[in-house]
Amino acid sequence: MAAEAHAANAAAEHGPTSGEYIIHHLTHLRNKEMTGPFDLSVVSWDSMFFSITIGVLGCFLLWLAARKATAGVPGRFQAAVEILVEMVESQAKGIVHNANSRKLVAPLALTVFVWIFLLNAMDLLPVDLLPFIWEKVYGAMGGDPHHAYLRVVPTADLSVTMGLSLGVLVTCLVYNVKIKGLGGWGHELIAAPFGDHWALYPFNFLMQVIEFVAKTVSHGMRLFGNMYAGELIFLLIALMGGAWSLSATGIGLAIGHIIAGTVWALFHLIIITLQAFVFMMLTLVYIGQAHDSH
Repeated sequence: MAAEAHAANAAAEHGPTSGEYIIHHLTHLRNKEMTGPFDLSVVSWDSMFFSITIGVLGCFLLWLAARKATAGVPGRFQAAVEILVEMVESQAKGIVHNANSRKLVAPLALTVFVWIFLLNAMDLLPVDLLPFIWEKVYGAMGGDPHHAYLRVVPTADLSVTMGLSLGVLVTCLVYNVKIKGLGGWGHELIAAPFGDHWALYPFNFLMQVIEFVAKTVSHGMRLFGNMYAGELIFLLIALMGGAWSLSATGIGLAIGHIIAGTVWALFHLIIITLQAFVFMMLTLVYIGQAHDSH
C-alpha cells in the first residue's frame, strides 16, 4: 500500500505519462461509462455542447450575411458567403434534378457544409486550451481536476458523425416515399437490382438493405476516422513540446514541435474543408439517388 501511494504521489508530482495524457484528452465528458460498443443510454455532454453551440454560431453567421446583404458591391464576408451559396446551389442542380426538392435540399447541403466545417475547425485550437480552462472550472466547482474530461472536436466522436449520417438516411427514406410513393418504393425494394421476379425478391430486398446500411456507416465512419486521426496527431505534436519543456534539453524537440504543428495545422485546414465538402456531396448524391428509379 505504501508503494502504491508513493507511486501515485510521484505521478501527481511529475505529471501524467504520454499514454495517460493522450487517454485523458481522448476521454469524453459523459453521463456514465459505456458498457459496450453500442450504448444509447450514454450521452457525451461535451460533444452535445459544442455541436449545438457551433451550430447556433453557424446559423448566426449565415443570418448575419443575409441581413447585411446589399445589391451593390458586396463586402468580403458577403462575397464569401455568396460564393459558398452559389457553389452549393450548382452542385445541387447537377445532382438533384427536381427543382421543387432543391428548395429544401440545397439549404440542407449548405447547412451541412458550414456546420461540419466549423465542427472540424475546432481541431485547430490548441489541444490544451479548452481542457485547461474546463479543468480549472471543474476544480472550482468541487470536482477532481484529474477527472475533468473534455473533448472539443465533435466530429471526432463516432456518435456525432453516425448521428449526422443517420439524419441523411432518414432524409433519403422520406424522399424515396415522397417521390415514388410508398407502393412504388416498396416495389423497388424487392424488384431491384436483380430483376422483377418473385424468386429474386428476397435477394433484391437483402441487397437494398445492405446498400442503405453500407452507405450510412461509411458516411459517418469516413468523417470520424479522418477527424479522430487528425486530433491524435495534434496530441502527439503537443507531446513533443511537452517533452522539451519538461527536460529543458533537446532544442530539436522545440523546433520540431513548432514546425510540425504549423505544417500539420496548414495541411489540416485543407482536410477539414475537404471532409465537410465530401460529406455535403455524399448527402446530395444519396438524396439524388432517392429521386432515381431502378
